[in-house]
Amino acid sequence: MKNIFVVRIFFLDHLDMVAGKNRRIVRRGGFAMRFRYAMVCSSNQNRSMEAHALLKRQGLDVASYGTGSHVKLPGPSVREPNVYDFGTPYKQMFDELRRKDPELYKRNGILQMLKRNLSVKLAPQRWQDNAGDGVFDVVMTFEEKVFDSVLEDLNNREQPLMKTILVMNLEVKDNHEEAAIGGRLALELCQEIEGNEAWEDTIDDIVAGFEKQHRRKLVYSISFY
Repeated sequence: MKNIFVVRIFFLDHLDMVAGKNRRIVRRGGFAMRFRYAMVCSSNQNRSMEAHALLKRQGLDVASYGTGSHVKLPGPSVREPNVYDFGTPYKQMFDELRRKDPELYKRNGILQMLKRNLSVKLAPQRWQDNAGDGVFDVVMTFEEKVFDSVLEDLNNREQPLMKTILVMNLEVKDNHEEAAIGGRLALELCQEIEGNEAWEDTIDDIVAGFEKQHRRKLVYSISFY
């Protein structure tokens, strides 16, 4: 993988203590959520939102983002995408595309996707602008270039807390069918992580078990806040 070296890190005792002090417990529906998750794709529309919706439905503490410069949705042709700024409400996109060509955008699944998205949150958000959203324990990406962008951004930030963050990539094609599969796999993986008090101690076993069961490659790296 370009410019990314995944290194097995043996944490010093004081880093473990720092990570523990900065780990919060969130209660949802009577259950204590150990970790906070971020689902990330390019435009925060399809893959990350499918996973966000599934994890949210299961009560996990989750947010989602995109890493692109703009939000892009398919248009009448490959050369004519619909381009929006991050922060544009999903409802606005839905209304505009329904006015433009309701048959086209219903046939290609965009209207259904946007309807799902607006039931989850207001608008797409950009990963690089999320410093005010607090810290995450686990970030799940669905494309190599997105994985690289997240790691580059984290490495460029100040890291005063020295709190560990796990960044994982599961390659998922950007279509509705594959996003549905990827979302279910992301949920399963995050539930497995959630079942461990400290993912730092078990991540190698979790990854090996996932890859063996699903025959899907996972790549991960570790960064800090």
